[in-house]
Amino acid sequence: MTDFDYVIVGAGSAGCVLANRLSASGTQRVLLLEAGGSDRSPWIRVPIGYGHSFTNPRVNWMYSAEPDPELDARRAYWPRGKVLGGSSSINAMVYVRGQPHDFDDWAAAGNPGWAWDDVLPYFRRLEDHEWGAAPGRGGGGPVHVSDIANEVHPLCHTFVAACGTLGIPALRDFNERGGEGAGTWQMTIKNGLRVSSATAYLRPARSRRNLEVRTHAHATRVVFEGRRATAVEYLAGGTRHFARARREVIVSAGAVNSPQLLQLSGVGAGGLLQRLGIPLVLDAPAVGQGLQDHVAVSYYYRSRVPTLNDELYPLSGKLRAALRYLCGRHGPLGMSVNQAGAFVRSRPGLAHPNMQLYFNPLSYTAGTGPARRMLRPDPYPAFLLSFNSCRPTSRGSVTIRSPDPLVAPAIVPNSLSTAADLAEVREGAALLRRIAAAAPLAAVIDTELQPGAACQSDAAVLADFRSRAGSVYHASSTCAMGPDAARAVVAPDLRVHGIDGLRVADASVFPTVTSGNTNAPSMMVGERAADLILGSR
Repeated sequence: MTDFDYVIVGAGSAGCVLANRLSASGTQRVLLLEAGGSDRSPWIRVPIGYGHSFTNPRVNWMYSAEPDPELDARRAYWPRGKVLGGSSSINAMVYVRGQPHDFDDWAAAGNPGWAWDDVLPYFRRLEDHEWGAAPGRGGGGPVHVSDIANEVHPLCHTFVAACGTLGIPALRDFNERGGEGAGTWQMTIKNGLRVSSATAYLRPARSRRNLEVRTHAHATRVVFEGRRATAVEYLAGGTRHFARARREVIVSAGAVNSPQLLQLSGVGAGGLLQRLGIPLVLDAPAVGQGLQDHVAVSYYYRSRVPTLNDELYPLSGKLRAALRYLCGRHGPLGMSVNQAGAFVRSRPGLAHPNMQLYFNPLSYTAGTGPARRMLRPDPYPAFLLSFNSCRPTSRGSVTIRSPDPLVAPAIVPNSLSTAADLAEVREGAALLRRIAAAAPLAAVIDTELQPGAACQSDAAVLADFRSRAGSVYHASSTCAMGPDAARAVVAPDLRVHGIDGLRVADASVFPTVTSGNTNAPSMMVGERAADLILGSR
């Protein structure tokens, strides 16, 4: 058994941050375990390559959720990163912190130190914003944040203009305080290459003699002496290994794999673990409960003007795009197809935006889930509009099915299980159609392809959502923080309730899902966790 001061499980959005920060002094020995392999692949580094990583089992866990009763009992596809950088290496690179009230609500729920004013310095610390440092953004940090407004497809500006005719203001920066309006997304892209937590945090630290990174190392359980975490067992090359943690084990395996690892280790609902024959370390019924995610549906429109389909469908267009990228890392291959969007209120009287909208100047109507091919767009000009609730109230779970760590856990999304979430489906659909009918966007629309003009009544809109909606891959809250051990897994300092020497730091600790994409807040959690750990030491 090899001894380290800290053993981190998971080289994802938060885990790479922790590996960098905990090893920075040069005095603490740090081990980072990652079940996947290297991120040195053009499919990962070239931004448009995420369309390939979306269905590549070499870098993706490619989970399937359990049949979701309120979504026509369909099994949603749940891609999760299995590679250095985790999901930050396979995501759509949109950089959104979340709304300030998201974090104020965390603090109000009994988590001091997690309000907006508390977490803003950590966001600023991680950012290397293209516009430079300012009171509300960071400059010189590890993660480059780029402005793509001058590079997006022209239809994105048409979308923003249509929103303006409905009173939705044009917005330059979604990460300014409030962040309400329509605009183009900021991206974790630099010089035409993806910026992940691995490239931003891990790669600069790899040369440190006190940091060891082991890939293809699948953590199977945390080892305890009494109720103190002392080591991690993992499989590598078909052999079982152990790594001892003199100070702490930090689980940063994500909203699916973190609760799975705790349960496999004997920390979870006592009845479940006893049925599976897993020795009980601590009866912790909240482990794996409280799962939240954003669930969206896309409305597809055939266009009267060219879209990215015209550039990326024909072979000649692909070759031109490749040549343009090779000559200067510009063009559609150097950015995400998810280019514009909005945060809006779907009805008067709301205190905050409750809807996130997405505008993609491209369409891929053939196939859903792993059958969807983002690199094979439709053979005609078209685009899509999508929406999801910012703060859904439905909650699901992640639980192990077997004591075998190689068996995927049961992911139960439990989507649309509340009246509030059902109501926002109707409001979101109506909002999308108002935007599509507004000038100047209406002038470029030939027809609504899906769900189509016949889908008008509330019942039809809801039925369509049930038949087509899917995850936006923002899983969170399965090891939520809170003061009450009966309802939360970790305390506000991210220590697992009732256990010594063990913390969780990733999106699973969110008390509630943030309003927007979850990569930025996950990295923020890694930054804050590092300060909590080093401060407590």
